[in-house]
Amino acid sequence: MFTGIVEGQGEVLELALGPGGEGARLQIGAPWLEGLRVGDSVAVNGCCLTVTGLRPGAFSADVVAESLARTALGRLAAGARVNLERPLAVGDRFGGHLVQGHVDGVGTVTGLEPLGAGPDGQQSRELRVRLDPELARYVVVKGSITVSGVSLTVKSLGPDWLSVALIPHTMAVTNLGGLAAGDEVHLEVDVLAKYVEQLLEPWLAALAAGAAGDGGGKQA
Repeated sequence: MFTGIVEGQGEVLELALGPGGEGARLQIGAPWLEGLRVGDSVAVNGCCLTVTGLRPGAFSADVVAESLARTALGRLAAGARVNLERPLAVGDRFGGHLVQGHVDGVGTVTGLEPLGAGPDGQQSRELRVRLDPELARYVVVKGSITVSGVSLTVKSLGPDWLSVALIPHTMAVTNLGGLAAGDEVHLEVDVLAKYVEQLLEPWLAALAAGAAGDGGGKQA
């Protein structure tokens, strides 16, 4: 379990695709990740991966076909910056929201516009992302959304888009500040919304069936 509070960035050193593109091995340079062990979990741009190899200042992780199909990891190039977070430890402060590291979909950046400067002159920005309408139904204004591993609050929302505000600190410690229109981002919606939907589905189906049996409503 993660919280979406990115610890820092790493650099893609190599992405080696397997035969037929059915899997890949990702090597990431992150000299600051001390104490990492083989078998540990690391969220890479919000996608939970298992460390399979270590060397000084870097680690490797295998990416299965399912992850390649649901994420943009297979399109990373050497030199790309990725957001990294280790799982929440017992007793740590819970600064973001419940993040599983299970990417729900890939969104496309449509804009990163100035939002206003603070007292120090540093500029905040509004990041706008296009997403699948089927995913948008789990998103609410002022709710939480994970964008490439970063826990953010939804600023505004449309049928197939959302926007979030990025403060200067977030842009400095993550790769979100370097995004441009057309770039891909990983999206994970709040898992609570999906649980609520699943719990309500049988009740809503029964309600709809009852309404259909009544001919859509009682007759006077």
